[in-house]
Amino acid sequence: MNYLIGDLQGCCEALDRLLVDIGFSPSRDRIFVLGDLVNRGPDSLRTLRRLRDLGDAATCLLGNHDLHLLAVAHGIRRAHKSDTVADVLDAPDVSAWLDWLRHRRLAVHELGWLMVHAGVPPQWNLQTTLELAAEVESHLRGPGLREFLQTMYGNEPALWRADLVGPDRWRFAINALTRMRFCRLDGSLDFEIKEAASAAPPGCVPWFDFSGRATAGVPIAFGHWSTLGLVNRPDLLALDTGCVWGGQLTAVRLVGSEREVIQVKCRQAQVPG
Repeated sequence: MNYLIGDLQGCCEALDRLLVDIGFSPSRDRIFVLGDLVNRGPDSLRTLRRLRDLGDAATCLLGNHDLHLLAVAHGIRRAHKSDTVADVLDAPDVSAWLDWLRHRRLAVHELGWLMVHAGVPPQWNLQTTLELAAEVESHLRGPGLREFLQTMYGNEPALWRADLVGPDRWRFAINALTRMRFCRLDGSLDFEIKEAASAAPPGCVPWFDFSGRATAGVPIAFGHWSTLGLVNRPDLLALDTGCVWGGQLTAVRLVGSEREVIQVKCRQAQVPG
């Protein structure tokens, strides 16, 4: 069986209960975790250990919190007061965990689904999405990681152009794949609004409802947007259901064209604010 799972954010106890509920067997089943493996929950290190120990049975994507951990570990960013990654940073084998993390994927196309953490810009088709993700992955895995992480932050450029090169190109790709929620009507990315889709101001739409987006018809699964909640459409799965906020951890079992939603209630680890 194949399962897609939403944001964990260091909530290993919820992951363990979910795996029991679905009867997960690493010799038979596979899970695809849609990013934000760590941070804000109580057990970032234990979550990484649990996922790594599953070997090839677990495909884990990178989310914005996972990239933030890499940036903090390399001195590019200071830890936030709400961060809960000290257990990773203080581990005697921290280098091994950071190395494992930076070798995770940013986009996967398997089982007929394009899987990302946050979203896909309206200008990108399936091939472009996978190619841009691979470009960023190669830098994350390369020898110049610290220098690359320094170029990662900022909201510009907000509009994709095929002639973007270097840091602007990679920054846009990272922002799209790990941070986006809304698009403006000109196709540019908006990072100010974090509320539910219904809160979109005039001139903004959820990225997946952008008219004429190039991935229309490609089934896409993503996380990141806890205020959106579960979306279960034929062409779309939104699976961040607010585990760290006391919501639920969600898995979707895929069996051909059929799907089943499985959820476990989570203990609240953070208070919104």
